[in-house]
Amino acid sequence: MADKLRWGVLGTALISRKCVMPAISASRNGVVHGLATRRPSEAETLVEEHGIALLTEEYDDLLADPAIDAIYVPLPNHLHKQWVIRALEAGKHVLCEKPLACSAAEAVKMAEAAAMSGRLLMEAQMYRFHPRTKRIEEMVAEGAIGIPRLVRAAFCFSMSDDLLAKGNNYRLNSVRGGGALLDVGCYGVGIARLFLKLRVSRVQALALDRNNSGVDVHVVGNLDFAGAALASIEASFCSGLQQTYAVIGSAGVIEVPHDGFIPWDNETHIFHRVGDNDTAEPIVIPGADQYRLMVEHFGDRAADGGAPLITLEDSIRTLAVLDALSESARSGTSVEVKEPPGHWHGEE
Repeated sequence: MADKLRWGVLGTALISRKCVMPAISASRNGVVHGLATRRPSEAETLVEEHGIALLTEEYDDLLADPAIDAIYVPLPNHLHKQWVIRALEAGKHVLCEKPLACSAAEAVKMAEAAAMSGRLLMEAQMYRFHPRTKRIEEMVAEGAIGIPRLVRAAFCFSMSDDLLAKGNNYRLNSVRGGGALLDVGCYGVGIARLFLKLRVSRVQALALDRNNSGVDVHVVGNLDFAGAALASIEASFCSGLQQTYAVIGSAGVIEVPHDGFIPWDNETHIFHRVGDNDTAEPIVIPGADQYRLMVEHFGDRAADGGAPLITLEDSIRTLAVLDALSESARSGTSVEVKEPPGHWHGEE
């Protein structure tokens, strides 16, 4: 591998154009070498901005190019499994957008392909790399709120009524892995699992289905962490913007009032309240590009073979919870979280 990881990008999704490709170009250890898009004539600005050497209409061209070390997959959810496995089989490392797959079973197949190829596969949960997330994790571990008992998390935004009515966005298409639960509910489940450090044993969920499309647009779910802690998550395509979470313990609370998952490069804040105090201590965290930190971490792990911050076990277990929440919303009953199949995992 060259001094810098040479990336190939599949498609020109907004997250790719606005966040990840700029992060790669700004990173200390990566360059965007190739871009595949069905509309290459519309990508000339991207080619110029990032000094892209290879522009093609065919995804397979990037997989076949020996100059490319890693592939970034920002495609619609239903295409993740197919292109991740093909990239791994082509000998490429792969960074895949969240959610890693449409189900835990799909993710297990992807993990098995990664093991067979000897290449790195990691889900792009960028918030995990922000210094604020790491600081909260440290505070919880150090006992700043006592024993963690509850996590509340919300990632909600509002699509236009026209867009919701048309239903032609991939997020509103069940065949393409749509739905608020997969799209943004993965953040709440992930953050709850990160801070509570326990296995989710069962869940309950309610969901609203716009126009009887079979796609959830508004979801509220409750998670039982083996009787020792609880979590409540909200995910929505039809409510005001929220990116918030709180971690509540036996002796205090840590709150992130807004921009909990995508703070951009802004200065960020944590509010820490102890015991019965009415006043919280504000803690300021300097701004950081969490996307750049993520791609640099990925490049480092691709180079040294070390375990990534976001392991495949972590991603698969989060998807198992999302599977159970989806089943619960459909059935109207409490659902036990199934152990994902296969022999890919250890003990949590």
